[in-house]
Amino acid sequence: MKKSLVYTKTGDKGTTGLIGGTRVSKAHARLEAYGTVDELNANLGLLVTYLTEERDCLFVSAVQDKLFAVGSHLATDQDKVKLHDVSIIVPDDVALMEAEIDAADEMLPTLRWFVIPGGSRGAAIAHVCRTVCRRAERRILSLTEDYEIDANLLAYINRLSDYLFVLSRKINFLESKEEIFWNK
Repeated sequence: MKKSLVYTKTGDKGTTGLIGGTRVSKAHARLEAYGTVDELNANLGLLVTYLTEERDCLFVSAVQDKLFAVGSHLATDQDKVKLHDVSIIVPDDVALMEAEIDAADEMLPTLRWFVIPGGSRGAAIAHVCRTVCRRAERRILSLTEDYEIDANLLAYINRLSDYLFVLSRKINFLESKEEIFWNK
């Protein structure tokens, strides 16, 4: 069996193919959106290396899998092909994210001030992930002007940034690191 090539040369002229065969510029809004989701996924891979709680590791790893579904959804030209079932974010995905946010938040002190990103390395990386997630959300929202994007996908990405904020606080709490508050 021949090994598949990493390079195809089909993108050498600045275009790439969407699921469905449509070729678009590598600067197309769809690529900005799913490329930012990919960037988030890479940062989550780094974040996992700093997590000490098995539950957090398993959950963030599951999120990474789900982000492949998000990327697939964003890369599908739905005018040409139907979304694959694995590319669909369902209400249960959003509810699971909310449950994880609530579980982490229960152990934390009440927040009274704005938090400055930092504390432990893991918490700081969770904040990096949060900001990349917010950018991904903005890129996805820009697509809604021209393409139909499922409301569950939008809700999932929005909740993910909330989860990453709470996770950053949880990491600092577990590592007995003081949170850094905005000195207004």
